[in-house]
Amino acid sequence: MKLVTFSKDGNIGAGFINDDQIVVCAEGDGADYAVRALIEAGSPGIQAWQAMGAGGALRVPISDVTLLSPVPDPRRDIFCVGKNYFAHAKEFHSSGFDSSGKEAVPSAPIIFTKATTSIVGPEAVVRGSLDPTATVDYEGELGVIIGTRAFQVAKDKAYDHVFGYVVINDVTSRELQRRHNQWVIGKGIDTFCPMGPYIVTADEVGDISKLRLETEINGEIRQKASVADLIFDIPTLIETISATMTLLPGDIIATGTPEGVGIGFNPPKYLTEGDHMTVRITGLGELHNVIG
Repeated sequence: MKLVTFSKDGNIGAGFINDDQIVVCAEGDGADYAVRALIEAGSPGIQAWQAMGAGGALRVPISDVTLLSPVPDPRRDIFCVGKNYFAHAKEFHSSGFDSSGKEAVPSAPIIFTKATTSIVGPEAVVRGSLDPTATVDYEGELGVIIGTRAFQVAKDKAYDHVFGYVVINDVTSRELQRRHNQWVIGKGIDTFCPMGPYIVTADEVGDISKLRLETEINGEIRQKASVADLIFDIPTLIETISATMTLLPGDIIATGTPEGVGIGFNPPKYLTEGDHMTVRITGLGELHNVIG
C-alpha cells in the first residue's frame, strides 16, 4: 500500500493510493495522526483500511488534494545517519566542514536526530531564509519506517520490524553544521526535512537493495546511487540503534545520502531562493520542494 496524508478544502484526510485516486480512510479531527495510528496497529490496521476500500469508501483524485508528509507529526525526532555512502563520506571529509572526527569513512554508524518540526510534505516551501549563513544544501535519502517495537534486535531479525519506506530530503545548513561541532542545529531547522509523497509498505517494495536514488536540482541530476551502496545497511542501523534504546512503531530512520551534495563541489553549490529540489527513489515516488 501507498499511504498518504493530505489536505483538501482546508480539511485533513488520510488513506491509500489506488491508481490515480486516494481511498479516504480518515477525515477531520485526528486524520493527521491516522497513518501513524495505522503503523502502530500493524496488519489489523492495514486490513481495516483495505476493507474500507473494498466497501465503497470515498475516493478523491490525487490531483484534487495537497499531499502532506505521510506522517506530519511523528511521536519523536527522526533518527539520521551521517556519512553512510563511501563516496559521500570522502567528499564531505575533504570539504573541510566535517566535525564528526578525523576518519573519512566512519568505523561505526554516526547517529543524530532532526526535530519533528523540521518535517514538511511534497511541494512545500523549504524556508532557506531561516539559515543566516546562506549555506543551504540538499541530501536525498531513503527513510525506513519502524513497524514494531525493537530492542536489542539482531541484524538477521531487523527487517521483521520494518513497516515501510519513504523518500526524505535531509536539508542542511552546512555552516551551522560546522560551527556548532555537531549536526542537530544545522539540520533541525524548521521545514528542513521534506518527506513523501507517500509511505510504501515493505511487502510492496521487496528487495530494498535494488532501489536507486537520484537527486535533481533545477533539472540537473546531482546524486545517483544504489541503496546497496550503503556503508552500514538497514539491518546494521536497526541493530545499532536498538542495542541501547527501544525503537517504537512509527519511528523514522533516514539512512544517509550519497555523493553529489552541494558542499562537494568547488566552489560549493549552495541552494538559493527559487531553487527546485527533486528526490526520487525506485518505487517510492518523487519528492519535489522549492527553496523559499
